[in-house]
Amino acid sequence: MGRHVCQVAIATRNNTLEPLIFMKAFVFPGQGSQYCGMGHDLYDSFPLARDLMEQANELLGYRITDIMFSGTEEELRQTNRTQPAIFLHSMAAAALIEGNGGSGAAMAAGHSLGEYSALCFAGAISFADALRIVARRGELMQNAGKENPGTMAAIIGMAESELEGLLAEASVEGIVQAANFNSPGQIVISGDIPAVKKAVELAPAKGARMAKELVVSGAFHSPLMQPAEAELAKALEQVEFRDASMPVCMNAVARPVTEAAEIRKNLILQLTSSVLWTQSIEAMSAAGIKEFVEVGPQKVLQGLIKRISRDASLSGVDTAESIRNILSNN
Repeated sequence: MGRHVCQVAIATRNNTLEPLIFMKAFVFPGQGSQYCGMGHDLYDSFPLARDLMEQANELLGYRITDIMFSGTEEELRQTNRTQPAIFLHSMAAAALIEGNGGSGAAMAAGHSLGEYSALCFAGAISFADALRIVARRGELMQNAGKENPGTMAAIIGMAESELEGLLAEASVEGIVQAANFNSPGQIVISGDIPAVKKAVELAPAKGARMAKELVVSGAFHSPLMQPAEAELAKALEQVEFRDASMPVCMNAVARPVTEAAEIRKNLILQLTSSVLWTQSIEAMSAAGIKEFVEVGPQKVLQGLIKRISRDASLSGVDTAESIRNILSNN
């Protein structure tokens, strides 16, 4: 996985892009895309997926596949289980496509947790190391949510120009910041519970069509994740990173990155920084990407990208049927 050499868009040393030949990118989903039974048909249908999933069970020291295939929604919502489950599903799908010559991707990106999948696909980190770090990240984020209780909320239909004023007014109640710029008109905020509730209360007067608190276990992508950030930095120092074989457009900076040292730095920043997803897709589109393939559970990213880049071609790889379809078209 990720050992292929990309013969297309290669980021130069100053992170600009050379012209692309192939115009396809793989994008990998993050937390919230999980569902009961995820990945089960891949396990049953493809020996390669089964072998990878059994390897993950051994590396983790418990059967993450049992939680994926037959666990309850509550079990799957636990951050320390959600993150390795989504990562494993995504990497099994990616391995099946790549192993059958169906990739052709020139770039990659991932939403929050999905960034680890993108980096593993691009060969910047091994599967074993990525799985261990993802599992550790999930534990640290869950623990930080208990240590610094917080929440998140979706703000729908509000102009971005109103965001700064909204956050400034709500911040009298505590920490609150933009966590995810998901698509035009869809922003997720994160922070102290009173501050987020205040923002939800104020948002309609700022033009929001809807403002809704989310069911989460912590204030992800906010300063309340600082305890997790410090520990994650220590864990990442123990992992070998390589230069990526293709540009990965990273969340914290919204630009393509290939150098190992910068990849490590951006992964640490990611926990407390905003996920610049809208800006990342715009940067990839500007570089020439016309086709986005979502690799992993559900279709969340396809919905977001459709609102960011209306001319983009979109598809997804989640189930055994979708794997067969994409391979039959190559």
